[in-house]
Amino acid sequence: MIEMYQDHCQVVVDSLSGTRAADEQTLGSLAVLSERLERVKKLGGRFSFVRFSHAVEQLKTRSTSVPVG
Repeated sequence: MIEMYQDHCQVVVDSLSGTRAADEQTLGSLAVLSERLERVKKLGGRFSFVRFSHAVEQLKTRSTSVPVG
């Protein structure tokens, strides 16, 4: 059965902790959160310095380079 997460942050947390695989759902959640982060940055001021953690950046890199086959 496919798990359906409504909370994109929880999907990423679970993928980082190894509770769930870094799969398509993780990539989708990272995409949603990336879009939201860009909107926050556009608010300017201190918000322009908000970033993902190093672990999330590594997950993004690792997830986009998963072999298919």
